[in-house]
Amino acid sequence: MSVGSIPRLVIAAPSSGAGKTTVATGLMAAFAEAGLVVSPHKVGPDYIDPGYHSLATGRPGRNLDAYLCGPDRIAPLFLHGAAGADLALVEGVMGLFDGASGMGELSSTAHVAKLLRAPVVLVVDASSQSRSVAALVHGFASWDPEVRLAGVILNKVGSDRHEELLREAMDSSGVPVLGALRRDGRAGTPSRHLGLVPVAERRSDAVESVAELAARVREGCDLEALLALARTVPELPDAPWDPAAELAPAEGTAEGPAAPEKPLIAVAGGAAFTFSYAEHAELLAAAGAEVAPFDPLRDEHLPPGTQGLVIGGGFPEVYAPDLSANAPLRAEVAALAASGAPVSAECAGLLYLSRSLDGKPMCGVLPAEARMTERLTLGYREAVALRDNALAAAGTRVRGHEFHRTVLEPGAGADPAWGLTHPERRVEGFVAGGVHASYLHVHWAAEPSLAGRLVASAARSTPARGAAR
Repeated sequence: MSVGSIPRLVIAAPSSGAGKTTVATGLMAAFAEAGLVVSPHKVGPDYIDPGYHSLATGRPGRNLDAYLCGPDRIAPLFLHGAAGADLALVEGVMGLFDGASGMGELSSTAHVAKLLRAPVVLVVDASSQSRSVAALVHGFASWDPEVRLAGVILNKVGSDRHEELLREAMDSSGVPVLGALRRDGRAGTPSRHLGLVPVAERRSDAVESVAELAARVREGCDLEALLALARTVPELPDAPWDPAAELAPAEGTAEGPAAPEKPLIAVAGGAAFTFSYAEHAELLAAAGAEVAPFDPLRDEHLPPGTQGLVIGGGFPEVYAPDLSANAPLRAEVAALAASGAPVSAECAGLLYLSRSLDGKPMCGVLPAEARMTERLTLGYREAVALRDNALAAAGTRVRGHEFHRTVLEPGAGADPAWGLTHPERRVEGFVAGGVHASYLHVHWAAEPSLAGRLVASAARSTPARGAAR
């Protein structure tokens, strides 16, 4: 089987809250437990659901975001992530046809399904309806003829009689019912201010939840019919995304001098820094770096020989006292930044580099104070690099995503990281020495030069004191 013909399904819903994550994660786990190699994917920028997908399948959860990465990269990124799998399952985002605000279908689940030529299975919250479910499904099935709505899974069904009424109604819709799941809170996943609690923060409980979801799906869904549907897909003509090819010099340009050894780039992880795209580490490695994960909650020192640092998103506000208590690591991060080594920080990383977070001392790299608020900042952004820095050349244009309930005062330094151009115009973030810190989450697969530039800068830097090889 070629990677282009890998069996695949998109799990969608009419709206948020219908149970997409429950069903998608349960299906992933059930098929994996049956012996299939399952490739998990998530539409949109969300970092948390892919953690549960990874737990269910044993493979990295990967995002497919047509706004952040562009429509032309969706199929190649999918094929890269799905290589070697027997089945790929793609969890949608929001309602089936909900895309980037004001941009039509762009980045919607329907848009991604069309780009992948994948059938859609609609998860419907049936808790407050019976015959009306058929009208709802008919509307979704007929809205866009290019979207192949090929099946329905009824969720939150109240009783045998309720299921009987729903199935009778669906008999006339022309869309087969491929599963019916009862209302059940036993496998619930806790939420807080930015959505589900990440797997890294509740791993043992999350393992139990995923196992329960798999059991519910096996009991309530027709796995054979779902797999048969997934195998009806046409061949995708695209070539898989290749991080090494993305970083190859353009034709007619000269390669820079080879580094004497691989620069070591430390990447923050653990419960406080769970937000990252799998392709980032792959791009860093393809650019010639040695990638070394570390946990700022547990490790008192940077990995030996660190010459560059990547601190992604997460929930530092939840762990501010513990991060603050790790004074030895905070001092090493500050020393590395002071040495001029490249430091790329997004959102949680930005807060960690500030003077303080909710009154707790942080690394003190940036002249700013951070605090939690009740206000959610959420949405896609377009931005441009205003000056050359360790991450981006001046004029580099990116698309990113903001998602936080914190504020930083001031919100930008004398040399801002980005000039936002859409949907509002403002400057944001900090550039100082080798530091690039911003609230903006950027998917490097859309702009691989970011990884290449960071690694090249790291190769020229000297390990900070206390991080010698």
